[in-house]
Amino acid sequence: MEKLTHFNEEGRARMVDVSAKAETGRRAVARGEVRMRPETLALIRAGGLAKGDVLAVAQVAAVMGAKKTAGLIPMCHPLFLSGINVSFALNEAESKVEIEAEVKNHGQTGVEMEALTAVSVAALTIYDMCKAAEKTMEITGIVLVSKSGGKSGDYRRED
Repeated sequence: MEKLTHFNEEGRARMVDVSAKAETGRRAVARGEVRMRPETLALIRAGGLAKGDVLAVAQVAAVMGAKKTAGLIPMCHPLFLSGINVSFALNEAESKVEIEAEVKNHGQTGVEMEALTAVSVAALTIYDMCKAAEKTMEITGIVLVSKSGGKSGDYRRED
């Protein structure tokens, strides 16, 4: 097991020093879902919620969330992101909205936290937009799907 990197010799939290790391192309993909009643999913599909187009707002929120990750997660580095793509799938059979976010940059540290934050903020936005119709929605399954670039190499989640 590898040691945790966000602690100094005294065991106190620190931001990892990445100044000696090479800049490389980096990419991360995360996913998650919001489970809900079929009636709520139908309202999203039909655009029948008073607050507007749920998925359009969630998409913008996800991009904003990825860009603000360093301001939310204390030990994350502020990054210049070169690309953010967020997609949604309405899964009628399981009554859920599936969210996937891909984040890219060229830098000294990875973008996993930015991808995970994008998915989380999108899910929270969907909840906020739909809570008047349903309060029992469940945000679940937020995971890192893959990452590439950097010293630690590539990772792909096996489900």
